[in-house]
Amino acid sequence: MPEHQINAFQIAQRQFDNVAEMLNLEPGVREVLRWPAREFTFRIPVRMDDGDLEVFTGFRVQHNDARGPNKGGIRFHPDETIDTVRALAMWMTWKCAVVDIPLGGGKGGIIVDPSRLSPDEKEHLCRGWVGQMVKNLGPRQDIPAPDVGTTPQMMGWMMDEYSKLTGTYSPGVFTGKPVGGGGSLGRTEATGFGVIYNVREAMKHLKMDPTKCVAAIEGFGNVAQYASIGFVEILGGKVACVSCWDRNDKKSYTYSHKNGVDARFLHSIVDQYGTIDRKKAQAAGYLVEDGGAWISKEADVLIPAAIEGHVNTETVQKISSRVRIIAEGANGPTTPEADEVLKKNNIFIIPDFLCNSGGVTTSYFEGVQNDMNFYWSKPEVLQRLDEKVTAAFHDVLQMAEKEKVYMRDAAYMVAIQRVVTAMLMRGWLQGDW
Repeated sequence: MPEHQINAFQIAQRQFDNVAEMLNLEPGVREVLRWPAREFTFRIPVRMDDGDLEVFTGFRVQHNDARGPNKGGIRFHPDETIDTVRALAMWMTWKCAVVDIPLGGGKGGIIVDPSRLSPDEKEHLCRGWVGQMVKNLGPRQDIPAPDVGTTPQMMGWMMDEYSKLTGTYSPGVFTGKPVGGGGSLGRTEATGFGVIYNVREAMKHLKMDPTKCVAAIEGFGNVAQYASIGFVEILGGKVACVSCWDRNDKKSYTYSHKNGVDARFLHSIVDQYGTIDRKKAQAAGYLVEDGGAWISKEADVLIPAAIEGHVNTETVQKISSRVRIIAEGANGPTTPEADEVLKKNNIFIIPDFLCNSGGVTTSYFEGVQNDMNFYWSKPEVLQRLDEKVTAAFHDVLQMAEKEKVYMRDAAYMVAIQRVVTAMLMRGWLQGDW
């Protein structure tokens, strides 16, 4: 099948199948894990501001909850599909397992362009999603969070709706909530900083001096923003460029600066959907190029932090020979065909569900704080995050060196073994579930 016809879920299944073969998993166990346990597709009617009734399609996929409640974000995106949600739910199972937190994998979404909705319309849509899923959510059942196109405020509305419908204040049913409304300090920075903690450990392993290194970053949403800030402020390196989707032009652009990207400045001129004010950037001396230019930059580290499949058979050929590390801030940015090229070129991969696990780890911390009704300081949250992500990186690296396998395969091996062990311990593979 041509690469452009392979969707995210097929990629997720192919990655799993490859490692299942290495682990010699029996066919029945493979079949359990390569498909979600439960899927929900539903319609959400919303009365729009102009008085029209519009009906939206929503999804929730619960992949596997052997290690704990399903966990995963809700995406509002015009191109959302059930297969994208399936893939992301599956990757969430491996992500929670590889970082060793007691949660399973889930994901949700709505087919919608959130930028065209008013605040009231967004709130009605959020509450409508909860109304359709209320019987299948809960702090011990399924715990959603923000993702592409959703925000902490939207999680606050969703948590409020769940609490109203169940008659019980339940802050732990959603994470990524606003601070002061059950949210955790450090959550905003968590995914991007987690990427940087992984990059730091990879550089130690490869004996690279971060202060002499350059990164090129795709994206400028939350993950890319804090990855670019962290690469400079935590590691002391330089960011050559970032890219972002321009919701006005419906295309992406790459922003670079001769002195290196000032991510905090760009953060000050970006809207809530990650669109940089191009005129203000150009006035500050930024060069604006085609959105795909980021991947061919002379850099030591590439951080794809946008959406699925952007490192593929076509774009992988453009990667500079200088690149030594690819840190996957996005979910599923690299296709299996591109992986083969990266292996041959000896580029060190930090796979997505390890690299971007900082967000779900801090979401887990948020749930713990909700349960305790006691909240930690930001330094305490980030310290715990660093410890957890660093330990996960070295678990995977140790597996890669022991089994002499690619880092992506090693991450899958660690994660799958942990999930299968939990299934065995619960008796799921004895026919009693």
